[in-house]
Amino acid sequence: MAGRVGAVACSVVETLANVVVAAIALLHVYILVLEMFLWRTPRGMKAFGTEPEFARASAPLAANQGLYNGFLAAGLVWGIVAGGSVGFQAKVFFLVCVMVAGLYGAATVNRRILFIQTVPAAIGLVLVLIAS
Repeated sequence: MAGRVGAVACSVVETLANVVVAAIALLHVYILVLEMFLWRTPRGMKAFGTEPEFARASAPLAANQGLYNGFLAAGLVWGIVAGGSVGFQAKVFFLVCVMVAGLYGAATVNRRILFIQTVPAAIGLVLVLIAS
């Protein structure tokens, strides 16, 4: 009976970890859309606190940045889909990448990135590690 309870608890934690990882992937897809397609729109400028002239001039850089956010999302989805040891390794690697990007963004751009990007990735990483 105790083994069964432990297996159910592990399954619940693994499901919760995958939900958090999926949410982080969706966040990065949203950031991709903002940076690649909405950068020069009122919504994009509001999200990043930019002015029209700066948004126009920096759009190619933002699109490139958005593409990298898409790679983060793709890696996290790959981790969920692959499952097993490959999925575990992919989730750990890409969550750490998200955390590093968030730390750098918080240090160089805006501290709120720490709470939007780094903290959720850290929570996801802890859950993935517990579930393994």
